[in-house]
Parts: sequence; structure tokens; C-alpha cells
Amino acid sequence: MNAPFKTDALPEWNLADLYAGRDDPRIEVDLAAAKAANDELASLEGLFLQARAEPERLGQLIDRGIRLYEQATNGLWSVGAYAGLAASVARDDAAWAKFEGDLRARSAGIAADSLFFSLELNQLEDPEIEAALAGFPAARRWTPWLRRVRLSRPHELPAELERFIVDRSPAAANWVRLYDETLSKLRAEVGEESLTLPQVLNRLSDPDAGRRKAAADGLATALETAGSTQALALNTLAFEKQVEDRWRRYADPAQSRHLANEVDADAVDALEAAVVEAYPRLSHRYYALKARLMGLEALDYWDRNAPLDAAAPRAYAWAEAQDLVLDSFQTLAPKFADAARTFFTQPWIDARPRPGKQSGAYAHPVTADRHPFVFMNYMGERRDVLTLAHELGHAVHQTLCAPLGTLLADTPLTLAETASIFGEGLVFDRLLAEATPDDRRKLLAGRIEDGLNTVVRQIAFHRFERRFHEARQEGELSPDQIGGLWLEVMGESLGPAVRLNPGYEHYWAYVSHFCHAPFYVYAYAFGDLLVRGLMEKRREDPQGFAPLYEDLLAAGGTRTYVEALKPFGLNPRDKAFWAAGCAQLERLVDEFEQLV
Repeated sequence: MNAPFKTDALPEWNLADLYAGRDDPRIEVDLAAAKAANDELASLEGLFLQARAEPERLGQLIDRGIRLYEQATNGLWSVGAYAGLAASVARDDAAWAKFEGDLRARSAGIAADSLFFSLELNQLEDPEIEAALAGFPAARRWTPWLRRVRLSRPHELPAELERFIVDRSPAAANWVRLYDETLSKLRAEVGEESLTLPQVLNRLSDPDAGRRKAAADGLATALETAGSTQALALNTLAFEKQVEDRWRRYADPAQSRHLANEVDADAVDALEAAVVEAYPRLSHRYYALKARLMGLEALDYWDRNAPLDAAAPRAYAWAEAQDLVLDSFQTLAPKFADAARTFFTQPWIDARPRPGKQSGAYAHPVTADRHPFVFMNYMGERRDVLTLAHELGHAVHQTLCAPLGTLLADTPLTLAETASIFGEGLVFDRLLAEATPDDRRKLLAGRIEDGLNTVVRQIAFHRFERRFHEARQEGELSPDQIGGLWLEVMGESLGPAVRLNPGYEHYWAYVSHFCHAPFYVYAYAFGDLLVRGLMEKRREDPQGFAPLYEDLLAAGGTRTYVEALKPFGLNPRDKAFWAAGCAQLERLVDEFEQLV
């Protein structure tokens, strides 16, 4: 750790609100209830097509079927969330790994019996569904869910093949488990220290250049050792995806993610083009300025997130971070701060780094009839305060849309990142407003680097994924080949002022999103630039903005991203929208240059 900060007293969550342990009898009760709801739903098979000429009856069946589907989902997701949450802080415990894997298999077996439901609904024609919703108005509330189900209509397989995919999915998920367990067990040998992945990544922002280099070299060695395992997992998952994409008639490896996000491929392409076009004005320019300020001709890759001077970074105690986040959320609206405060008064946050705990951060919504949990590794630095704000933004969003129920609250990734990035922005604005002139330059540097990591770096990750999946069409890629693609893409994004020293070619192996959720990463850039547009609207009219923003979050997944942003006068299908977001980040670089 870089900052003089003790992590022993940081909060750990208590999952007893879900279950008391692996042998809690409530697990079996909830699985049985989920199976009962799913069995009742299965008894309706065939009735939807039989009622296609009877709008009122069909509407009643649709309403009943979706309610049963949601009941089953709540039971399965609750148990699955518990297994995943508990295992994420015990990746070195074989018993938790087995528990998580076994539950995943049991849940998939139960859920498979309701596969017919969406398939049968998608055999109905649009006018038939519209008539059914008109004939039984209570079913109209499910329109957004039906819209999302209909998106997959052109890509569905015969029922037997869909069942086959579900039945084998737990086995495929073990490749992700292998990837995670490899990273959780990874140790970077740095001098006399043996650092976990979160610890060594944190060391890369140490004020001492020698310590940064030692950490970078130690991580590179550890990742090189793990590279063959990580490459095998990625290659296998990519090949499985190729097969399924071919059968489902997806034209592009990212198309299934776009459908899940309810986003147009053209919008994502416009986003990518706008960011790549801005590389020279953003990352290339900033890193050249930073190198000059640090008295270097160019930055080594381990200097990318280095502090601007050798002074020890400011450490934020947990209580201080809590106050910063809550006070910042209060400036938006008291409701946001009140929702976030509950996570501090209840044991719903796990912030203490420890052996066996996986890296990263997330907010897990569980189900709409439960409450979210927040996961992170808090090290006491400014970036950790912003991460706390990010994940609590997610948690507030999940809390506000919970009254919709689990199915309608489920938000596409492109909108799901909105509240989290907005939360970060609120905290940064507060830090900047209270900064001394000497601290302002450091804060601007940190904010620019966070923006580059969220926008430029994530789009570079997206481009890496595209090239990897394209290359995988020709056969399996070795770790060296994957590393070559990584260097190519990261080099173009970082620019000539950053040296990609030997060892950096292995760094692709710790990015878990490539394995967990292919083509997820562009959602971060999407959300960041989208939030920049929203924050501009807030500056124009703070009082009028808050209720509109609350309404956006409370709508969960009931609106498309275009519908959600229309009240703010924003059009994300326009490339100019994304270019404007990049220009806002560029203005921060302008301000930083004036201080160099």
C-alpha cells in the first residue's frame, strides 16, 4: 500500500440478510419455491399460442406467466447472489468454490424448464401481443420486458438447442472461475514482499519511481507465469462464443452485447470513432504534458498513474471517505444521500482487502425484494474514495428502481453506469472546490487520468477485444500473440509519450472483463461521456435537473437509452454527442496545461 493507512478496521459485510451459511435451510426453501413457480410456469406451455386469437385471455396468460417467471428469478438470483458474494471474498477456499459451482448447476437445471416461455412468446406476432396488452391492461406494465425479449427473436434456436446451452452453461462458467481463481492466487514478488493483485496494482501509483518499477516488474513476471492459463480460458470462451454466435446468426461478436444493452451498433461505432479521433488531443497530449512536468522525455508504463511529485499521497480514513460521499450526494438531492447512508449504517459493504479476496469493485443488486451489497478493496487513496462513490452510485440506482420488481429494474449496462460515474463526478467536484492551489493541479491530474482510464482505456480494451475475437476466427492464439495485439492497441491509445517496456505485453491477463463479460467494457466509456452531458445539464439548471435525474434512475430498465435521455435534450445516436463529451475532458487537459 502507498498511503500510511491501516485496513484492519475497514468494514466487512454480513450476508446473513441473505443466508447464514452454506448449510442455511433457507437456501433449500428458496430453491424449492423457485422450482415451484417455475413448474407452474411450465404448466402453461402451449397455452400462449392456443390463445393467440383471444386477446384478453392471452393478456391474462402473459401477465401470469411473467409474474411466475419473476418469482422463480427472485429465488434463483438470491441464492446465486449469496454464493457469488461469499465466494468473492474467499477465492482461496475450495469449499466456497464448490458451493458456488454446484448452486450454479442446480439453478441452471431449474431455470431450463422455463426456456419455452420466451420462445413461445416470440412465436407470437407483434399485433397479437399488442392486442393482448390492450385486452388485459394489467399486463401493459410488462411492455419493456417484452420489448427486450423480442430483441432476441431473430437469434433464437430451437427449444432443444436452447435447453442444451443452458444445461451446459455451468461447465462453461468454470472457465471464468478458473480465470478468477488464478488471479486471486496470483502473487507478485516485489523485493521481500509478496503482493496480491490489488496490492501490486495499487503500488503502481506509489510516489517512488523505483517502487513503481519493482511492482511493475513483479506483476509482469506473475502475469507471464499465469499467461498460459489465462490464454486457455480466453481462447476457449471465445471459441464457444464463435460457435453460438454462428448458430444464432449474429453478424458481429459484439452484437449480442449490443442487444443486451438495447443499444444500436451504430451508436457504439460512433462512440468508438469519436474517442479514437480524440486520442491525440486527450491521452497523447496529456501524457506528454505529464512527462514534461516529471522531467522525463517519456513515461514508462508504470509512470502512467504516478503522482506528480514524490510527496506521500493524501490518505483518507474510512470515516472521511464516508462523509465526502454523503455530503456530495446531498448536494444533488437529500434522497440520494439518504439511500447511500444506509449502506454505512448496515453491514452491506465489504471494503477490507485480505488474502483470498478477489480484486476489483462492484455493487450487486441481488433482487428487487432484497437489498444491494457493495464490494471493494479500500486502500485509503483518492482513487479509492471515488471508487466508493462509484459503487454507491450503483447501489442508490438499484435501490431507487427496486419498486419496479426484479425484471423491470434490471438496467442495461449503458444506463447502469450512469449513476456510478455521476457519483464519482459529484465527489470530485467537492474535492476540487475545497482544494488549495497546490492541490488543484494534482486533483486535475487525477481526474484527467480517471477520465482517460474510463474513456480512452476502455475503448482501447474494446478494440483489443474486437481484434482478439477476429483473430480467434483463424485459430487459437498463444499468449505471445495475445500480447502482441495488446501492445498494438494500447500503444495507439497511449501515444508516443508512454513507453510500453518489456513485461507490459502480459498485462492483458489481469483484465477480468474480457473473460466475465465480452464487450462489456465500452459501457464504461458510454456511461462516462453520457454523464458528462448530464452534468452539463445539471450546471445549467440544478433545481430542475434533480427530479428528472431521479426519474431516470427510478425507471430502471423500462426505457431505452434514447428514451431515458430525451427529457434532457440529449441524443446519443449523434456522433457530435460523444465528441462533445470528449471536448469536456479536453478542457480539463487545457486547464491542466495552464498549471504545468
